[in-house]
Amino acid sequence: MSAAPHASDRAARTGNNEFLLTPGPLTTSLGVKQAMLRDWGSRDKQFIALNARIRDKLVGIAGGEGDYVCVPVQGSGTFAVEATLGTLLPRAGKLLVLVNGAYGERMMKIAKYLGRPAVALSCAEDRTPDLTSLETLLAEDKTITHIAAVHCETTSGILNPIREIADIVARHGRSLIIDAMSAFGAIPLDVREVPCDAIVASSNKCLEGVPGMGYAIIRRGVLEACEGNAHSLALDLYDQWRGLEGNGQWRFTPPTHVLAAFDQAVAEFEEEGGVAARNARYSENCRTLVEGMRDLGFETLLPDALQAPIIVTFHMPADPKFDFTAFYDRLAARGYVIYPGKLTVAPTFRIGCIGQLAREDLEAALSVIREVLGEIGVTQCGPAASAAE
Repeated sequence: MSAAPHASDRAARTGNNEFLLTPGPLTTSLGVKQAMLRDWGSRDKQFIALNARIRDKLVGIAGGEGDYVCVPVQGSGTFAVEATLGTLLPRAGKLLVLVNGAYGERMMKIAKYLGRPAVALSCAEDRTPDLTSLETLLAEDKTITHIAAVHCETTSGILNPIREIADIVARHGRSLIIDAMSAFGAIPLDVREVPCDAIVASSNKCLEGVPGMGYAIIRRGVLEACEGNAHSLALDLYDQWRGLEGNGQWRFTPPTHVLAAFDQAVAEFEEEGGVAARNARYSENCRTLVEGMRDLGFETLLPDALQAPIIVTFHMPADPKFDFTAFYDRLAARGYVIYPGKLTVAPTFRIGCIGQLAREDLEAALSVIREVLGEIGVTQCGPAASAAE
């Protein structure tokens, strides 16, 4: 491994000496942080122009120029998912959710709160949805109007076959909503190649902004027909869109500092080289992490073919001396914050590859992990036999 980056280099790049090895919030650049030092009037002409610029660029990243619009909403990504489902799904509609993790399950829970009929096509968290079952279900149940699918399910880190899902949905003439929260900006998703009616994401993921704003990129013709669908005034994306189209302003107080930071984050994304460059950096981070952890004896939950370069799930070591809380706390004390597991199939923990991270940062993290394992006396990092099966 190469030498770890010096603390001063980290501070110059990120403004702090800690790294968030999580699926978001994540480590941001110093420039993104500095963009929040200015106060903005929500009706200021410069701020209105900033909003328009962000919306146009997000549509462009999705390849949707001319046919799609971007509608932002205050709150986390889940706010945007609920707003999109509540706006696009009519009260007489029926939702099918492809579930292989917590975020598919969350969409089912949202549908229940909305009072919309919903069914799940579920599989294990370390498996991708069964496309044959999807085809059969859509052929047999004509009452299903909308399908919701997660592009990268960060419960496990799995990359779902969104292009194949989209082709099936389009063939059956239904509407597809993609939760691209942990993928948009880093994993290619072009609406000209992946037919869908909406893509939902947030500011604090692969575009490397700060938390506080979600957004949906929606087919214009679909959104135009959604007046009156929404269950909530604050989460009505049709009404939000009409307001933005009318005067460029948010209906209610916007997260001004979050948007200023996001404007800077998108500019840095473009400067880096867009989706291709970000995918390349994250993929290198992921390779470095997986190879290094396997060298230490850890096993990944997923085979490489299903692993997205976003966050990696590792089996807990069977070594009785391994205590996750102690492991976590010691890493955090050295400036590396990881993530607990979220699986039901096995005891696991997760390490993210996204944010202002480069290969050298992952190498430094691996060196610290090796040190911590030595301190707590863990010598066997493989899982119990049943967990690895």
